[in-house]
Amino acid sequence: MPFTPAATPLRRCLAGAARSRGFTLIELMIAVAIVAILVGVALPSYREYVIRGHLADASNGLALMRAQMERHYQDNRTYATVGTFTTPCASADASTRTFNNFVVTCSGTPTATAFTLVATGSGPVAGFSLTINQADVRATTAAPTGWNTCATKWLLKKGATC
Repeated sequence: MPFTPAATPLRRCLAGAARSRGFTLIELMIAVAIVAILVGVALPSYREYVIRGHLADASNGLALMRAQMERHYQDNRTYATVGTFTTPCASADASTRTFNNFVVTCSGTPTATAFTLVATGSGPVAGFSLTINQADVRATTAAPTGWNTCATKWLLKKGATC
């Protein structure tokens, strides 16, 4: 039997290695498709997670301002400004009413027995508006498309209902 160089195991191994260098186009397309599907699922979930974190700032800000209004009421027996005692709603320091992407303001002028605080969102939470009043009635009065509103509680999660 004559010796043929192509028949040696080393030659066969080297010939196979030369043919399988790199990836084929179809393998690359499949990898890109898998990455695209993962990004398509993960990105909306991440955005919702970030928004929920910002909504916590609104609820904290409203709770803090409500506590300040109640403290003012305990001291003066009114939510409105009395003499030199200025209601927290009329405070000149606007920075105390800014909570990251939310600004908390009074809706109208507080009366002796009533007030309503409004947290209005900007930036990534633009379109959100949450309220609270002297009776601790909380409401989500405005929300972007895909989020619900509610007259009886704050909706801090997409898909939540009254």
